[in-house]
Amino acid sequence: MVVLQDFALGGTERVALRLAEVWARLGVQVTVFAGSDDGALRAMAGEHVRIVVADPRIRRGRGSRTRLGKAARRFAGGDPRTVVFIPGNYHWPVAPAFAGSGMAVIAQVSAALDKPQRGRVRQWGFERRMRWLLRDVDAVATLSDDPRRQSDRILARPIATTIALPALADAVPPPTPIPADATPIVMAAGRLVPEKGFAQLIAAFAALPHRTARLVIVGDGPEASALRELAARTGVADRVTFPGYVADTRPWLDRARLFVLPSDFEGFPAVLVEALAAGRPVVATDCTPATRLLAATPGAGAIVPVGGVAALTQAIGDLLDRAPPDPQSLAASVAQHRIGPVARAYLDLFAAVRR
Repeated sequence: MVVLQDFALGGTERVALRLAEVWARLGVQVTVFAGSDDGALRAMAGEHVRIVVADPRIRRGRGSRTRLGKAARRFAGGDPRTVVFIPGNYHWPVAPAFAGSGMAVIAQVSAALDKPQRGRVRQWGFERRMRWLLRDVDAVATLSDDPRRQSDRILARPIATTIALPALADAVPPPTPIPADATPIVMAAGRLVPEKGFAQLIAAFAALPHRTARLVIVGDGPEASALRELAARTGVADRVTFPGYVADTRPWLDRARLFVLPSDFEGFPAVLVEALAAGRPVVATDCTPATRLLAATPGAGAIVPVGGVAALTQAIGDLLDRAPPDPQSLAASVAQHRIGPVARAYLDLFAAVRR
């Protein structure tokens, strides 16, 4: 049973539903228990996943995840054959409802556990809350080794396992050559909200001396109108395109010269994995330890400070001036993120916990 607040356009929801769909195709009985059916991602679960929506609906709000956990516990009824998967940090408040249920509970860590911007006091409070929320879970799945070690330290027991982010389909196409035309496309993708840093990206793009370059920002969200207005104010509206939400970013990546992640903070950004799998170099802010991990391959790109508009401009310009890297090498660096092996690794973890 996968417990979700709703089907919002978020990375955590996307990953959970993709895993559920693969588990179901592998013959596992999978139920997604959701607080509400709000959001556009419901269809991602496919036809073999059972979807149950809480009655009455539990929409996002104060205390909603606690109520969601209690409703999911009532629905599951304590069946010891059931494995409960709690995807991502946002859903951790669901976990306490399953204490003493006899069901195996696995929580996923999807965002950085140690953020310097929190400061010492807020970091202490975060770790204390994590210990309380996850005190009774049977296992923790992390996306890389640093949060695995941090989870074991915070929870004071060897409980965490590293399982790669399933950001890629098993049949992901091989990378195409990087376009070498005179109108390079700089691409970004994500929900159009302030913390994704698209305002800084537009400002950096406006300062770019490469006046033939174009910027494509794929995604939708509440900041869409404000970002279009910003592009107009900075004089680049005719060179910035907003295609809106797309189910598959790969066609845009195939046209792009490079990809930019300008976020203030991230967990483990699937969009970077997708960009590298398409053979595109990346410019990313130092918004999560995962960016340095993903950009470690020679030619993969550059890491810049969070909020550093001038540094963002410089890094984008440098990549546009440089000879393109080998797309095959970039794609090979993220091959471990294909969903089939990742889904099986989760099933192995679930089986081990039940034993």
